[in-house]
Amino acid sequence: MHIVIPDDYQNVIRKLDCFKALREHQVSVFHDAEDDTMVLAERFADADAIVLTRERTKIDEALLSRLPKLKLISQTGKVSSHIDLAACARHGVTVLEGRGSPIAPAELTWALILNARRQLIPAIAGMYAGKWQTNMGARLAGQTLGIWGYGKIGQRLARYAEAFDMDVLVWGSDTSRSAAVAAGHTAAASRAEFFERSDVLTLNLRLVESTRHLVTREDLSLMKSSALLVNTSRAELIAPGALLDALHVGRPGFAAVDVFEDEPVLDASHPLLQHPRVLCTPHLGYVEKEGYELYFGDAFQNVVSFFQSE
Repeated sequence: MHIVIPDDYQNVIRKLDCFKALREHQVSVFHDAEDDTMVLAERFADADAIVLTRERTKIDEALLSRLPKLKLISQTGKVSSHIDLAACARHGVTVLEGRGSPIAPAELTWALILNARRQLIPAIAGMYAGKWQTNMGARLAGQTLGIWGYGKIGQRLARYAEAFDMDVLVWGSDTSRSAAVAAGHTAAASRAEFFERSDVLTLNLRLVESTRHLVTREDLSLMKSSALLVNTSRAELIAPGALLDALHVGRPGFAAVDVFEDEPVLDASHPLLQHPRVLCTPHLGYVEKEGYELYFGDAFQNVVSFFQSE
């Protein structure tokens, strides 16, 4: 079978241990970011299967109507809104999904928290420019970590916070808050209290219609001028323009973001990249070796099983 893998930005997929699962098949790999329907249709024209890297490629009716040979879409991780499942059903295309892991995104979130709080990027840049101790950061001990979404990632972050002598404050569903209390943490009495008390606030919610634009400008205005907002989940959890507006008036004082409404971000003049109190990373939450082996291992095995009628 001919299997096409788009969006291998780092040119690493063929180097994964799990790639050998496709050794009996023809595989084409593309390394650039492409969203033009006609270009994608040309690249996928001869594909029996497409393996998607998370949500980097949008699969919709316009594209599927140009791919009569396509039989399978194998998703790394969980399927999200980037795939039109109804259109896939109409065109007879099967969609298979894999598993996710909380480890890499939780570790990346904590790395952002440490870097943003200690202001390591400007300090390191200053040193490489021949300067010494150009700024002053802040410690985590004694501060309150606010976690919105006490799932697998949120629970890991709570354990990290305990190791750093931080208090943990949780907001979310009744189930999330009850689980947090059972684990010895504090559930915020209200949404307003959650934003007001958090010194570091991290968003750990899935993007569904009920959570889209859930965090408002009014929510952010309640945060401390010294507070840090961290978003490694989805940019669309925050209302459009709300974060930049909030930063402009200094509440919160700082932000660290790994996700953007339009990805990839290739314009160095992007307002978040240019903001002096924002730390940005290029959606690295799931991008690490063991995570890729898990994601693509499942996706490749699903391809093999499908074409073996399993």
